[in-house]
Amino acid sequence: MMVELLQQSWRGVVEILLLSAAIYYALSFVRGTRAAPVVVGFLVSLFLVFALSAILGLSVLRWLVGAGAAFMAFATLVIFQPEIRRILARLGDLPMFGTARERRENIETIVQAAERLAEARIGALIAIEQSTHLDDAVSNLGVPIDCEATPEMFETIFFPNNAIHDGGVIVRNGRIAYAACIFPLTQRNDLRRLGTRHRAAIGLSEETDAVVVVVSEETGSISHAYKGHLQRRVGSGELRSFLSSIFVPRHNSSPSQPGRASWLPKSPPPAPQNPPPSE
Repeated sequence: MMVELLQQSWRGVVEILLLSAAIYYALSFVRGTRAAPVVVGFLVSLFLVFALSAILGLSVLRWLVGAGAAFMAFATLVIFQPEIRRILARLGDLPMFGTARERRENIETIVQAAERLAEARIGALIAIEQSTHLDDAVSNLGVPIDCEATPEMFETIFFPNNAIHDGGVIVRNGRIAYAACIFPLTQRNDLRRLGTRHRAAIGLSEETDAVVVVVSEETGSISHAYKGHLQRRVGSGELRSFLSSIFVPRHNSSPSQPGRASWLPKSPPPAPQNPPPSE
């Protein structure tokens, strides 16, 4: 008797943990998207209906909900088709499926591209997507590209007088997904003197967890923005170390060293009160 009770309790705990993990990861994938409030409202409504039918003994309502379960599952697939597609696509992009070497190679591509563009005084705006899907944060996605990210491709896209050189580029899973994107500008009053590219980099990093690399065509300087903080005039080594700290985290690293895990909170230093002239 006691053994059977323990077995049933153990199975119940496992079921609860599995369901909780599934719901948590499903919500984490749609977090920050326009569908997030709809998903939360749908789950809350479904829970309330089941709870009321069980507490008040509404057998007819419970039967209706059970009978409509198949319809609700089909409706969920239709309504949340984009989010489900993204979840399935991202399952193959989890860190366990990508080696640290591959991520370092992608970082080196970004660094080399920034170096070449800076040397040639070609303006550039490169957003590296993380967990927040930038399709939902960027009002104008520009032109779909879907090509391998190489320094030569970045030079081609941002070359002056090119039809798609204006705007930003979105890098997703090591590939260039879109070009000529219009990123949201920051609304901070203390950054009005900054150029459009730098304000767009800060604006996108304020709304998402993307890392944005900026190259100034006026000065040839390289900057990066992350979580609303802009670090200006960095060298290629500094850029490489910063990107490595985000995308190739090392465990047991001190917070001040490159390699800090990207999920740890970062407290950016305050922005300068008198920023340099626009770039």
